[in-house]
Amino acid sequence: MKKFYLSCLLFAPVLMSAQTEIDGIMMSKNNFCVGSIYQYSSWNQYWEGSFKRENLNLGTVSTQSFGIMGNYGITDKLNILFNLPYVETKASAGTMEGQKGMQDLSVTVKYMPLEKTTGNATYSLYALGSFSTPVSNYSADYLPLSIGLQSKTAALRLMGDFQLGNFFSTLSGAYVKRTNINIDRNAYLTSEIHYTNEVNMPDVISVNFRTGYRSSRLIAEFVIDNWVTQSGGFDITTNNMPFPSNTMNALKYGVNSKYTFKKIPQLSLLGGYNYVVEGRNVGKSNTFYGGLFYVINFEKKNNQDEK
Repeated sequence: MKKFYLSCLLFAPVLMSAQTEIDGIMMSKNNFCVGSIYQYSSWNQYWEGSFKRENLNLGTVSTQSFGIMGNYGITDKLNILFNLPYVETKASAGTMEGQKGMQDLSVTVKYMPLEKTTGNATYSLYALGSFSTPVSNYSADYLPLSIGLQSKTAALRLMGDFQLGNFFSTLSGAYVKRTNINIDRNAYLTSEIHYTNEVNMPDVISVNFRTGYRSSRLIAEFVIDNWVTQSGGFDITTNNMPFPSNTMNALKYGVNSKYTFKKIPQLSLLGGYNYVVEGRNVGKSNTFYGGLFYVINFEKKNNQDEK
């Protein structure tokens, strides 16, 4: 079963949780998939270090985002993906106002160096390189209502995919390098006092596993995602606000789906849900998302132009 479907592969930045580029599908050569996705996430409990608690001064913290996303097939084995989200945050209690604005532009190069089919089974290997940068001057030192962390990131991910008939499993792991950021104060406290406005941002390791059903018209999958901060982070201190360089670990379970319309095969509907089952210095969030995407085949236009 050939695995080159005319489908959208979506890239999401760190603070988003929708379907991502890390699936075993490639966009065909000269095809461009573009669309928009809406996401809503909320929590009223969070982990202060390893202690799970509520904060009545915040109530329920919610985040909604609208993302413009796309994927272009340079070749059947090389894709470029982008994502630009608009994010808005809100707290249901207290006096802290939410933030809103454009967050970070993310670009990913996805390469499939190996695909081998034996009988009804297909094995694939992928390498992904990603980069993100803030596109607006939002405040990172305003957690948990900041829309981002203001850190530029670079990530390298390796991924393997196995498909037997219509059933598949995909496993990937990534190392995320984050640049330091500057905040609007001249001193801050972590595990010690720092007399500077520069904040050292710890790197992150991300591991993702997904399995389920995949055909040319329908994808339905169960996902486990683990985000682990490396050395350099620290815990939220008692009754204090979070800080950008906190250790932020999150283990998520979720489901994703994608349906391609039979009468309009260029049009796809996506939806999904995930929740944080275990974490450290993060909210115990529930996240829903949905979106529409359309595939434009530039190869057909090129052929017509040549005629």
